[in-house]
Amino acid sequence: MIPGRRAAALAGAALFFCAFVALGTWQLERRVWKLALIERVQERVHAPPVPAPPPAEWPRVDRPHDEYRHVGASGVFLDDAETLVQATTELGAGYWVLTPLRLGDGSTLLVNRGFVAPEERGLAAHGAAPAGLTAVNGLLRLTEPEGAWLRRNDPAANRWYSRDVQAIARARHLRNVAPYFIDADARPDARSDAAAARAPVGGLTVISFYNNHLVYAITWYTLALMIPLGLWLGIRERPST
Repeated sequence: MIPGRRAAALAGAALFFCAFVALGTWQLERRVWKLALIERVQERVHAPPVPAPPPAEWPRVDRPHDEYRHVGASGVFLDDAETLVQATTELGAGYWVLTPLRLGDGSTLLVNRGFVAPEERGLAAHGAAPAGLTAVNGLLRLTEPEGAWLRRNDPAANRWYSRDVQAIARARHLRNVAPYFIDADARPDARSDAAAARAPVGGLTVISFYNNHLVYAITWYTLALMIPLGLWLGIRERPST
């Protein structure tokens, strides 16, 4: 090989080697971050409920610090503003039942009371929300804007594919609405109380994090190792002059 070309090939190989090593190291760092995130979320989910963020804290509510926090709130449900959002759960396909909760300070919080099957989508079928002042505990979730994959929410037709807090608030003419909603915990009396047995099934939040960073790191490091191996084989098999 011409010396100039040999130098260029070695420089290119060195560049790719460093890039692959850097990518593998970045994936290991991402894995450490992801494992720490999973641990924090598990701590939030299983912690005793704390008060839901009030209006003064709404601008600071975000995914890294608040998603899946176990929170509680008390208020009066507004059944006439109920919204059904299409859902697929471990119980099958059906709907999430989102009902506004009017809090004591006048603000409103959307509560995902739980899942109902298609045949229970009517208010008469799944039952009204508890009347009067009601306490709700559940997991804080951030709004899901616009819709699901390939399916956009259609407020005019009352077809909802995601829990878009702002869009639902506009469609139901709600004011001073929190930028998050609550996935209600499972009702402890669901098995013993006949009315609760046909109410929406809570406690079905799926908490899952994509974590293949170790596999990606091994892949990048393997590619990095193939470069010096390829160079060594090329030099070894080159005919002597």
